[in-house]
Amino acid sequence: MKKATPIIIIVLIIAAIFGSTYNKLQVKDEDVNQSWAQVENTMQRRADLIPNLVETVKGYAQHEEEVFTKVTEARSAVQSAKTPGEYAAANDQMDEAIRNINVVAEAYPELKANGSFQNLQAELAGTENRIAVERKRYNEAVADYNKSVKRFPTNIVAKLLGFNQREYFQSSPGAEQAPQVKF
Repeated sequence: MKKATPIIIIVLIIAAIFGSTYNKLQVKDEDVNQSWAQVENTMQRRADLIPNLVETVKGYAQHEEEVFTKVTEARSAVQSAKTPGEYAAANDQMDEAIRNINVVAEAYPELKANGSFQNLQAELAGTENRIAVERKRYNEAVADYNKSVKRFPTNIVAKLLGFNQREYFQSSPGAEQAPQVKF
């Protein structure tokens, strides 16, 4: 009976370490999920602002149908995106749509003076800042999680339990230029 006691103690220690590591990975995984939900939330906020901006612009620029079509397509891409990569592509498409609205607004000085348009512009600028902040927080959570998944001995538990590295939110090449939303 005495020989079984050290084996039981070793098994209990391994189980405790295993359980503790599992719990830490679960918390970090949930932190990544929460951060990602905030990215989605802020990007949806921007997508929801765009139709109001488009409607305001439409009143002044009825012949700019191509711009409005691209904005609608970009909004749809944001709403259907599921992964950070898909969101990055949709984000780039939305940035281009915003630039197109900027070009239209430049052609209509009375639009730039419209109070509703100015309010929407301010909301959109604030939302762009929120998106940048939430993307940064998400990437920080992913970095913390990925470091944990890679570190020894946690990497052993992570592999056994299916904890894999998470994807960063990375914009497409050339997307480092923020869209100009000041009209």
